[in-house]
Amino acid sequence: MGNSAPVCYKSTRLPPYCAYVHVRAEAKKRILVTDDVRISHANLTAFITDAMRALGLPEDDAATVGGLMADADLQGSDGHGVIRLVPYARRIRSGGMNLAPNIRVVSEKPGMALIDGDNGMGHLVMRRAAELAIEKARVTGIAWVGSRLSNHAGPASLYARMPVAHDMIGLYFAVGNANHLPAWGGLDMLLSTNPIAAAVPAGDEPPIVLDMATTVAAYGKVKAKAQRGEQMPVGWMVDRQGQPMTDPNKREEGFLLPIGGYKGYGLSLIVGLLAGTLNGAAMGTEVIDFNADFVTTTNTGQAVCAIDIGAFGDVAAFKARVDKLSRELHASERMPGVERILLPGEQSHERRVRYARDGIPLSASLLPSLDEIAAELGIASLRSR
Repeated sequence: MGNSAPVCYKSTRLPPYCAYVHVRAEAKKRILVTDDVRISHANLTAFITDAMRALGLPEDDAATVGGLMADADLQGSDGHGVIRLVPYARRIRSGGMNLAPNIRVVSEKPGMALIDGDNGMGHLVMRRAAELAIEKARVTGIAWVGSRLSNHAGPASLYARMPVAHDMIGLYFAVGNANHLPAWGGLDMLLSTNPIAAAVPAGDEPPIVLDMATTVAAYGKVKAKAQRGEQMPVGWMVDRQGQPMTDPNKREEGFLLPIGGYKGYGLSLIVGLLAGTLNGAAMGTEVIDFNADFVTTTNTGQAVCAIDIGAFGDVAAFKARVDKLSRELHASERMPGVERILLPGEQSHERRVRYARDGIPLSASLLPSLDEIAAELGIASLRSR
């Protein structure tokens, strides 16, 4: 199945930048460039863990962060994996992150809680939020746990997936760590990618896992394109005159496009209100660009919701119905030229299996920066493991 060329439409009824829409007739495959280097999941986890320990994280926290970051690369979320190690290290060394946070519950009722992350690494805060949501949902049937004073935590699906192992549906919402989206028709960057994820257990079939930004592409994907020396597809970003941008190295000259036009803008706003404003976390002009400011506390807001399937009926029967629907969708009639119907999370699931067997592909252009940080921290380099 090949990649279709992007098609753009321009409407006279909408603001100029809103009129460009990237249409993909076929599901996109991940294409590995020839200079990719494959690293085992175990070695990648150990490398990141060693780096975090050398940066000052306690042993258990370093292992948690290392495991979650490597899992991001394992599922193909390469904009949120080891590529983030260098900027994380810079923020830690600049004093912008608390290495010994007192992650605590500051408000609680049977079906909810609010966690103060004490400016700790977001991976630690969100793992605690997911664990607490699961614990509460066992009693109440559904539980919502929000966070404030957290930080970037990697791909949303990591935390939406955690309740799945407990026969629960997981939901995740977050405020992005930099504003790359204006209000519909505006130019001031007041909103972010504000991701959403949902994970639904199945029986014999893989779980259905939706992980999406409220923009056409997450900003991490733009940075990953720049790292790999690749161009962006038309429809990811536009400049301030509303013209399509394809050079990721010029990303500061434009902004991301919302999914579905004005609907994506509205969705970004609502997610920000739920994950940020409701928790007393940053939104709008309060959001700190962690790509440029490595010192100021980001006060990132996130939320995890766990829904206990058993509270609604028989778990096995639910999973069987999810399997049935998955198979119906797979078997449904396809448009000409489409080889396969894909479900949300299916490609990530297949990458997990393939990368666990064959190694995780990392761009060779990323390795020098990882070698440099390894030398600075006095740990073995990734490619020497």
